[in-house]
Amino acid sequence: MGNKLSGKDLIKVGFPKNNAINIALGQIHRYRKKEKKETILAEAKEVMQSPEKYIGHGIWGKVAEGLIRPVEVKRHQLMNNRAPFSIFGENEIDELAKYQLYDSLKLPIAVAGALMPDAHAGYGLPIGGVLATDNAVIPYGVGVDIGCRMSLSIFDLPASYLKGRDHQLTSFLSDHTKFGMYETHAQKVDHPIFERSEFQDIPLLKSLLSKAYKQLGSSGGGNHFVEFGVVELTAPRKDWNLEPGTYLAVLSHSGSRGLGANIAKHYTYLAKKQCPLPNNVQHLAWLDLSTHDGQEYWLAMNLAGDYAKACHDDIHRRLAKALGKRIAVTIENHHNFAWKEIVHGKECIVHRKGATPAGVGELGIIPGSMTAPGFIVEGLGNEASLNSASHGAGRLFSRAHCKQTISKSAMTEQLKKAGIQLIGGSVDEAPMAYKDIEKVMNNQQELVNVLGRFTPKIVRMDK
Repeated sequence: MGNKLSGKDLIKVGFPKNNAINIALGQIHRYRKKEKKETILAEAKEVMQSPEKYIGHGIWGKVAEGLIRPVEVKRHQLMNNRAPFSIFGENEIDELAKYQLYDSLKLPIAVAGALMPDAHAGYGLPIGGVLATDNAVIPYGVGVDIGCRMSLSIFDLPASYLKGRDHQLTSFLSDHTKFGMYETHAQKVDHPIFERSEFQDIPLLKSLLSKAYKQLGSSGGGNHFVEFGVVELTAPRKDWNLEPGTYLAVLSHSGSRGLGANIAKHYTYLAKKQCPLPNNVQHLAWLDLSTHDGQEYWLAMNLAGDYAKACHDDIHRRLAKALGKRIAVTIENHHNFAWKEIVHGKECIVHRKGATPAGVGELGIIPGSMTAPGFIVEGLGNEASLNSASHGAGRLFSRAHCKQTISKSAMTEQLKKAGIQLIGGSVDEAPMAYKDIEKVMNNQQELVNVLGRFTPKIVRMDK
């Protein structure tokens, strides 16, 4: 059987006595261990004889790379000097978040960085951190919840539509949204995302296809939500075909579910193996985009981002169907992702971990909290921020701190004062856990223009 195949077997078919053998054994054990030894050896021999034909192959591509141009594994040290950076709303940001950005700016691949006014400490890059790198992608610079995003659907219905329909809209959220690790829709739907070649070509993604199919249209735990609320458009764009005014809207916040989490875990492991760093910055390990693993992560990351969008689209489709109304305008954006963009005159990988893209004219949503408004924004293309803005209000207190200091009754009282109905939710997402969104917005006036605001009314979160 394949799992009995040894390095000696590979040497017999012509493999050189170097790390290519370890790479091949690792790939075989991970993806082909249930197959016959003879079949695997026959394929391995073909790879050995013509490795160039297998570059990019899901299983043998990494082996071919090891035969042609082995990935150099060497311990990296931080540079003495930081890459250039800007901090917005510095007085509102904790010192640990700043130091996490400072460390990332000393990576030998760092080109430039920025910190958004909602920033707080995270793993690797701080939440609200933006980092441009040279031909390298940092899985933890993207984040575990790849493609975590906002989506706002505005209906051509007046805000008054909410009056007297509280019970009905609460039922819609209870019946048509699913949260957490285990809730999924009984009525599954197909989607073009599942026809993507990456699900067949990359073994890891192939193994996650059924999970992705089951979780489509669901939301994660933590700070993820789906809300009915009121949008006030103060400066609508002509292409929206909506006049200034107040409208019924649905706002959702979630990411790529188990698919993204497993991609992040797998490629972070590979990055740490290939890119040893000092212990305090090991979460900033990167993958070179010239390598098989770097290219594979890039494909997987983009698929996860598109899957996250598909989840939001399905959520909004289900709620629109329940309402019996068509969506007039959709505004959406990622805030845990990496993009290829021009920085200082050259193409870089721009990581936005908890930051909203804000290029010139680019639309985005910056949410507040359960009781605070969110904002529809248009980017100003500020180069100092690497064309970025905050992704929300940002946490004031950690989840653990909230659980120790905030009571359920105190949270309920806050919600009652604000006229918010909550389904699910826990004290670690209480309104007082977050910074003042008005202050955050005031600290990024040079990053975005505000076109409107969203006020939550009925909020659904994980239990």
